[in-house]
Amino acid sequence: LKPTLSFLRLGSPAAPHTLELFIDYLCPFSKKIINSVEANLAKKVSTGGELDGKVKIVFRLQPQPWHATSTYLHEVALAFGRLYPEKFWGFTVALMGAQEAYFDRPSVDLNSNQIRDKLAQFAGEFAGNADATQKIRDLITFKTTPNGGIDVTDDLKYCVKIGRQNGIHVTPTALWDGLVEGQISSSWGEKEWSDFLKEKVTV
Repeated sequence: LKPTLSFLRLGSPAAPHTLELFIDYLCPFSKKIINSVEANLAKKVSTGGELDGKVKIVFRLQPQPWHATSTYLHEVALAFGRLYPEKFWGFTVALMGAQEAYFDRPSVDLNSNQIRDKLAQFAGEFAGNADATQKIRDLITFKTTPNGGIDVTDDLKYCVKIGRQNGIHVTPTALWDGLVEGQISSSWGEKEWSDFLKEKVTV
């Protein structure tokens, strides 16, 4: 991770083992694995947890082009993380929980500005800051140049390039210490994660 995207990591940056999860905020299976991480791993890799200093989790944002509004959700996530990095994990869980509102049918009659307004409002309410909605909206507003993107476009490009470089096609895709782990499933619960980590963690 580049330093400005450190909010995409759970756990100590010095942890020797790395679990990478390529996710799409509009993918129902990504939602399942995020909920599984929240229930079974997040506290364990955080400060004071049993895997603190042993395992870190890196979230790789991978918007899938067949999900028409996916890019907008990833943009607002990156904007939120830039402004409120300490709240990013909770926001990711919340945004996954709200994904159905941005599926194809519910959003078919909304233009890009309406979708961004809706997302900025959602993110601002989660931040719990009176100025948050406008600050987030500013970061996901087009620049003055005709095709210059928004303030977090370069961050989104970085995330997408990582996925392309590694040939990632399916979300979620999990990597353990740099190698794809096909056995990791979005349907995993406490036992499956526990068994996997017992085998893989060597520190």
